[in-house]
Amino acid sequence: MRKFTVQIFEAMGSSAADAAIAADCLNQADLRGVDSHGVARLGGYVRLWEKGRLNSCPHIMTVHETPSTATIDGDLGAGLAVAPYAMKVAIEKAQAVGTGWVAVRNSNHFGIAGFHAMLPLACDMIGIALTNASPLVSPTFGKSRLLGTNPIAVAIPALNEPPLVIDMATTTVANGKLEVLQRAGKDAPEGWAQDKDGNPTTDAYVLKKGGSMLPLGGDRLHGGHKGYCLGALVDIFSAVLPGANYGPWVPPFVAFLDPSNEQVGKGIGHFVGAMRIDAFRPAKEFKQHIDNWIRTFRNAQPVNPEQPVLIPGDPERLLTAERLKNGVPVQQSVIDDMKALADRFNLPFNPEIL
Repeated sequence: MRKFTVQIFEAMGSSAADAAIAADCLNQADLRGVDSHGVARLGGYVRLWEKGRLNSCPHIMTVHETPSTATIDGDLGAGLAVAPYAMKVAIEKAQAVGTGWVAVRNSNHFGIAGFHAMLPLACDMIGIALTNASPLVSPTFGKSRLLGTNPIAVAIPALNEPPLVIDMATTTVANGKLEVLQRAGKDAPEGWAQDKDGNPTTDAYVLKKGGSMLPLGGDRLHGGHKGYCLGALVDIFSAVLPGANYGPWVPPFVAFLDPSNEQVGKGIGHFVGAMRIDAFRPAKEFKQHIDNWIRTFRNAQPVNPEQPVLIPGDPERLLTAERLKNGVPVQQSVIDDMKALADRFNLPFNPEIL
């Protein structure tokens, strides 16, 4: 799957380095069980490129910086490659002054936020990654689609335990989960979305019918206003800060919808950060206590003995190990899309290996 993804990005004109990092990001999504953001998204990037909305060979540049911060213009490149570039800058700044914070404008969809947040782990740093996204979410008490699923990811290194990785949308679920249900012919659970009139719905196709997703928590009674605040924070940090489009002006990921003629910024925005642990306390000392934190929570008394308490990142880590051993399950509709991409670029494709 990774080799095929690299070939597709190179066929679009991406450099070998950009194609490799983009493939790694999509591949990690599939390995970690975030099937909505893996190879199933590959065709979406191709369609954006065909529409002239994605630059396959961008000239990414820093447009403003201080010793600990920077604003980067992604030149309309794939966020799969733009965000790692930004995180590299953040890591370099953290190595120099303790922390590095980079805001990005003029980018595109960047895949799973966790991939980017985990990049600083190799440097004994905490990583943070945020991005805004297409407006599919209504604010609490509203019907208008004004926010994206706007994920937050944080990765924290440990000493002997696996790193603690938080990767979550600020909605009840990511939009891709609705797409997975559509491909499987299933309904959505209650609390995920509302119809165009603001009524609760279980229709997995509701977004195509003018409905909207709900912030994390769902309605006001269940804390949806808190999810709304988190989504707003991500939108401001990722877009208002660097000068990207925010709120209802964020360009849609799907190519069949054109961006609004009225723009308030450039492309989609991201915000990434890297914090050197020893800028706060000795790294080994910190990681020993993270190990203790992890073990304490993992050993918490469960409600159901058959379902132990999990640490953020446990499900994805366990699924990665299982899929590296037994392979990644791919739905037939995704295989069909990959075959169409192979035909489009005259590339070999063998579905028997999937």
